[in-house]
Amino acid sequence: MFNNVGTGDRLIRLLFASVLAYLGLFIYSGSVLGTALVAVAAMLTISAVLGSCMLYGLLKINTRQ
Repeated sequence: MFNNVGTGDRLIRLLFASVLAYLGLFIYSGSVLGTALVAVAAMLTISAVLGSCMLYGLLKINTRQ
């Protein structure tokens, strides 16, 4: 696995994931939208923790310095 997500990008992903998880779990809980928001939040969290984004890999983007 390759690392292509920088520190700033990781922090933004974790912040955005926490907002989406909150919306999905509390505001839209029990709906299809809530489930989708939680799924997106999980993907963002995994990519932030691992430091690797498959979409960045496909687009040849690297935010690490």
